[in-house]
Amino acid sequence: MSFVKSVLGEYHPYYLELAGKFENASATYAKRIVGVLNGLRAELDSGWLDSLRGIVSAEIFTDFMGMAEHLLEENYKDPAAVIVGSVLEGHLRTLSTSHGLPISQMKDGRPVVLKAETLNAALCKADVYNLTRQKAITAWLDIRNNAAHGKYGEYTKEQVKLMYLGVLDFIS
Repeated sequence: MSFVKSVLGEYHPYYLELAGKFENASATYAKRIVGVLNGLRAELDSGWLDSLRGIVSAEIFTDFMGMAEHLLEENYKDPAAVIVGSVLEGHLRTLSTSHGLPISQMKDGRPVVLKAETLNAALCKADVYNLTRQKAITAWLDIRNNAAHGKYGEYTKEQVKLMYLGVLDFIS
């Protein structure tokens, strides 16, 4: 009950159905409870949770990209570049996962997250996108890295605007 409530909420039909069954729990209701749980499992197996994650990711993406756009309008190119680059890296991780590509590797017995450029190369190699797209992503990641490491003279506000538009198009 706790799992169903936390995943679906207390007003979802599956939760309401189960709550009613557990109140009168007896051998006669066992088959109905199993039926409800099998229905939930079928929805989860068919990707319902992945689509929910996609909706949440899209909302977060929109919020961060909105922040970056505002920062650019106010002439704060450096934090805008870091935010857009972070959104891009998050999307590369999501794409990698959805295409069955690893996002980490074991090192000294511990998982280590792969760098964004490593994910970019793997996604291109897996034909998720072409070499031209890979090169654009490499350029955007370079701008983000320069911004994150205080190399503010290595890129311009115009380049960050193009990065913003490019990442927006890529993710959309």
